[in-house]
Amino acid sequence: MINEVLNESIKKLKGVGDKRACALLRLNIKTVGDMLAFFPREYEDRTKIKRISECAHGENVCVRATVISPVKCNYVRKNLIIYSARVTDGLINMDVTWFNIRFIENAIKPGEEYIFFGKFEQFPKRQITSPIFEKPGVNRQIGKIVPVYPLTSGITQKMMIDLAQQALSLTKGKLSETLPQNVITKAGLCEINYAYKNIHFPESLETKNAARHRFVFEELFSLQLALMQIKKDREVKKAQPIKDTSCMKEFLAQLPFELTNAQKNALRDILSDMKKSVPMSRLIQGDVGSGKTIVAAGAMFAAIKNGMQAALMAPTEILATQHFESLSPLLLKFGIKTKLLLGSLTKAKKKEILSEIESGEVSAIIGTHALLSENVKYKNLGLAITDEQHRFGVNQRKTLLDKGQNPHSLIMTATPIPRSLALILYCDLDITQIKELPPGRKPVKTIVANESLRARVWGFVNKEVLSGGQVYIVCPLVEESENLDLKSVTLFADELKNSIFKNLKTGFVHGKMKAADKESVMNAFAKGDIDILVATSVIEVGVNVPNASIMIIENAERFGLSQLHQLRGRVGRGQKEAYCILFPKSSNEITKKRMEVMKETGDGFIISEEDLKLRGPGDFFGTMQHGLPPLKIANLYEDIDVLSETTSFVKEILEKDPHLLSEENRQISAKISSLFNNNITFS
Repeated sequence: MINEVLNESIKKLKGVGDKRACALLRLNIKTVGDMLAFFPREYEDRTKIKRISECAHGENVCVRATVISPVKCNYVRKNLIIYSARVTDGLINMDVTWFNIRFIENAIKPGEEYIFFGKFEQFPKRQITSPIFEKPGVNRQIGKIVPVYPLTSGITQKMMIDLAQQALSLTKGKLSETLPQNVITKAGLCEINYAYKNIHFPESLETKNAARHRFVFEELFSLQLALMQIKKDREVKKAQPIKDTSCMKEFLAQLPFELTNAQKNALRDILSDMKKSVPMSRLIQGDVGSGKTIVAAGAMFAAIKNGMQAALMAPTEILATQHFESLSPLLLKFGIKTKLLLGSLTKAKKKEILSEIESGEVSAIIGTHALLSENVKYKNLGLAITDEQHRFGVNQRKTLLDKGQNPHSLIMTATPIPRSLALILYCDLDITQIKELPPGRKPVKTIVANESLRARVWGFVNKEVLSGGQVYIVCPLVEESENLDLKSVTLFADELKNSIFKNLKTGFVHGKMKAADKESVMNAFAKGDIDILVATSVIEVGVNVPNASIMIIENAERFGLSQLHQLRGRVGRGQKEAYCILFPKSSNEITKKRMEVMKETGDGFIISEEDLKLRGPGDFFGTMQHGLPPLKIANLYEDIDVLSETTSFVKEILEKDPHLLSEENRQISAKISSLFNNNITFS
């Protein structure tokens, strides 16, 4: 069968041996099917011919021109020869230039007409450097729309084009449909073989757009179908409901502060869910510092008071320890014993805690991925809480839930997205948003600085530390990059320590460090033993340091808006006025817009919406729902209408065939099971 060809090794294609297969693996291309589904990131339109006067600086263009001078050879130095010729379109002249391409001397002839394709430069003179060229009417490389693929070391565009052509040739235009035919017809989608051909080698921009629409629809349709199935499965399960919520008065009375209205509403939603015999599956979206942890504590308290165990899973040992240190004393006031389970604990300590969990002696358990271990057995797990949920996969959350008899599930994230998008993306979850910050929380002042302000910023840092403050400095790299002019954590920390801030205590932390070393540095910073912490974005989710009053972000253009907002949230947690100072290296329009957004608002929901607008095509879904299949072609800002459209189709299909047992639905059922590693079934 033709469809079986898709599962064949990429080595089946000519020109792919072990070395090239290894390089393609870095692009996640293992099979012929992977190559077919490896879509171009953009296209070069070589069909439109422009006059020189119509060409814009920096634009890739096709120009039809006649050569009016012999090819000149300029021997610049050893191993560098520049070949150039003057051409005209009959009105304006320009130069065409190549480097070390020896055959040019005989290939370009004065008086002959050619079509040149390449990047046009207006300054310092009109020219196209290293253009592709051919005679009019040949149409081998020009006169068509050419795909541009993402690459990796050892793989060229020419290779990728050849491999895509081979993959298409092997399928012989006989691939069978995965989408149900009635969906294809109603949604007006193009046929699958037509779509594959035109996504790689479109006949026109219209056919490329039709092919893209088909694949965007199929991608979002598959994800929506899977997410709705997860929700449907949950709704038929039976959970242990809580019967008494009057205990919450006792909990709230013991707090040293009053909850905000948003926090109260979140607790109300949670308790309402947990009263039902259907397992709760609720997402709490709250901006940095909005008080999600105390809401989680209230949920744990209610579960434990109703005879259940409650577990809270955090992505890092630092964050898990922080939760333990804040929640353990609070729960102890009510006689509730809390234990911290980490991978780094000694074997003896782990054994002791595991025994207490299994016997039910411990009701509140906080930990990392260690909570998922096979040897962790709960007596009666009734509530599972996942913090910073995008750091965990769907399967990891499922593993935790499988530790109990359909326990209630609460998921927390400080990465807000617009509610309209959240309702679709998280269609398997009920959603509560905490948009209100606790009283007294001051907004962080954000400043965009350039290198001319560097000395003033260092002076400000020195003054702030001497008055009791602490400082984060975030860099995008661990080690210096040869290719990019980016600040490196280790080198920068060394420079600050030995020359700029000799009088201050400077430390550094990054993701490549051992967990114990990382934790040691973060704890030293939290205790005030370190004044300036140079770090990668590993501190995006980190310890609560009330004295931290300045966040400096180097190469700020390298971070997404939502990530910049998360980093900014690390400061301003105490009484001191807090500042976030951004040092972008780039000054292009996109960077300017993004920095302006950071200056103008501290609202994470607004920032996330702008992030979607400005980041361009990307895997926003992958960052939000880590563990789900990443989007290969859909853009959740540009394709929001398609996302909405697929929702109505999915609801309709599940109403008629909830288990996808009909013949026309079997292919899409198999595809979804494959996408989710067979963890989702429709039976």
